[in-house]
Amino acid sequence: MTDLWIDALSAYSTTRESVLEHRFLADVASCLWKRGEFAFAISHSEVDNSGYDVILEACGITRHVQLKAMHVEGTADSFKIQQRLEEKPSSCVVLIVHDARTLAIDHYRWFGGAPGEKMPSLGDKIAVHTKGNSDGFKAQRPAIRELAKSRFAKLADIDALVDHLFGTDHP
Repeated sequence: MTDLWIDALSAYSTTRESVLEHRFLADVASCLWKRGEFAFAISHSEVDNSGYDVILEACGITRHVQLKAMHVEGTADSFKIQQRLEEKPSSCVVLIVHDARTLAIDHYRWFGGAPGEKMPSLGDKIAVHTKGNSDGFKAQRPAIRELAKSRFAKLADIDALVDHLFGTDHP
């Protein structure tokens, strides 16, 4: 028997990504507001060739953020990340772990450096296409790296994520 919501995660992946991005941005903005940090900015990437989805600016820090998602019972052990993300100052990857039925965010995972510092290397594992050609061959994607889930730090809550993004010095 199939699960309607698990099937919907891939059939409606763009919808899921949009809902989760909005929840992420609302969580970050609400946390900053609660801390008295009112002067923040959010920008979106119009094209997907530099490795980031959004740019967040607050507390004198600019973050290029790649968002990834998986549901709480998901089994993915790695994620495909555009290598050009490493070129962006203070870039990071945020993994949104969510409930498959409600899309409520369960927790966040973090891969990145301290505010103002480069993120760690994505590593050398080159990603391959998920679908093979007519012969079943899955070609390499030289600009994409496989980032192991084990390299992400699990964060307790949105406050911990905002600390990782912008530091702990707040008004």
